[in-house]
Amino acid sequence: MDKIILQNALNSFKGKKVFITGHTGFKGSWLSYILNKVGAEVMGYALNPIDEPSHFNMLNLSSKIHHVVGDVRDAAKLDDAMHKFKPEFVFHLAAQALVKKSYDDPVNTFDTNIMGSVNLLDSVRRCSSVLSLVYITSDKCYENVEWIWGYRENDRLGGHDPYSASKGAAEIIFSAYLRSFFESGNLIGAASTRAGNVIGGGDWAIDRLIPDCIRSIDKNIPIEIRNPLATRPWQHVLEPLSGYILLSAKLRENPKRYSGSWNFGPSSSEVRTVNEVASKILDHFGKGKIKVTDARKQHHEAMLLQLNCDKSHQILKWEPRWNVEETLKHTSEWYKKVLDGESAEEITKLQVDKYFN
Repeated sequence: MDKIILQNALNSFKGKKVFITGHTGFKGSWLSYILNKVGAEVMGYALNPIDEPSHFNMLNLSSKIHHVVGDVRDAAKLDDAMHKFKPEFVFHLAAQALVKKSYDDPVNTFDTNIMGSVNLLDSVRRCSSVLSLVYITSDKCYENVEWIWGYRENDRLGGHDPYSASKGAAEIIFSAYLRSFFESGNLIGAASTRAGNVIGGGDWAIDRLIPDCIRSIDKNIPIEIRNPLATRPWQHVLEPLSGYILLSAKLRENPKRYSGSWNFGPSSSEVRTVNEVASKILDHFGKGKIKVTDARKQHHEAMLLQLNCDKSHQILKWEPRWNVEETLKHTSEWYKKVLDGESAEEITKLQVDKYFN
């Protein structure tokens, strides 16, 4: 992707008010850091970080942006925060984002990912300052029949597990709000986005491959993986974030052209198995072992999933900048330096500068 396109998009946020839900999470903390860095006035609305350590705390973001501790299920508090701040741009990332946890607590997963999203959409509907909404769901929103083709934005929505089903439902709700409210009356540029498996420094969540690998390496114990041959569209966290930023700026410029749904993922040639990714992380660290556990004792997990991103390529002119080898290199480098005692904020800054400049 042309750096000039990216820089122009980033410049759109200078001096503008941006409201981000889920800013304490993995993707949210990177997005908040980037937009604050380019001169946006950012308000984040989310629960306190659930992981320790957390990228949000490592970046000291609570002292850099407006940090509001709140639950998206609390409609009144969310609405009050947004209306008092009066943002032009909104990014919705708040979610219960783990598949395994959705099996353990399906009610909370559906409540957060569906009703929390309804609350966000309704606040946007009634907040006259908002001109651009990017509403993040997941590649797992599709009814995955595990075929070899990448899913397009108009493919069937669904979901085998509670997490995936909640994201499919969130997409249907978004479509209803888009057609019922945002496309008529007070026109708002609104888009839902579906990204692949996002990795990179700063993710410390339980039951995610990369942080599980890092913890195992740090403790000098084998990395346990359940489905070594399962494939995913792995991409660095900065890849979809660059797409969200570009899309958000375009929605502000031309809401009719850019509203709708968009995929952001790597090409099919970049898809790798869980075993290949874990092995490459070990190679970068120069130590560690892999232990395959009995997947029959686990909940259902898809073996094959990838996205078709032709729409983003052709209309937005968005393209991934780092291939899977570069992604794994930068991811490993971030964790290695942090574990060696270097500043997470400085490493994050260097990687953001390398990607965007």
